[in-house]
Amino acid sequence: MEYLLAYDVDTTTPEGARRLRRVAKICEGHGIRVQKSVFEITCAPARVPALRQQLADTIDMAKDNIRLYRLREGTLRSVERLGAAQHVPHHEDHIL
Repeated sequence: MEYLLAYDVDTTTPEGARRLRRVAKICEGHGIRVQKSVFEITCAPARVPALRQQLADTIDMAKDNIRLYRLREGTLRSVERLGAAQHVPHHEDHIL
C-alpha cells in the first residue's frame, strides 16, 4: 500500500516541540521524508494500524493535525518532481 503522510504539530510550547520530534521519528520508521513534514510510505496493509496508533498516542488531538492519504498502487513511481526534489525508489516496505 502507498500513502502520503503530512503532519502539523503545534510547537508553541516545549511539549509541542517534543511531540514534533516524536512524530518525525515515528514517520522515519515507516517511510521516506520528502519534505520537512511530509513522508511517502510504502507498507503492507497490516502495518498501517500500528502506525496510526503510534501517532494517535503521541499527538495532542486538540492541537496537532496528521493527514494520511492512501494512494493508488504505483502512484509514488509517477510523482513529478521539480527543483531540488530527489527521486526515492519505493519498491517494498520501508523498515529501519
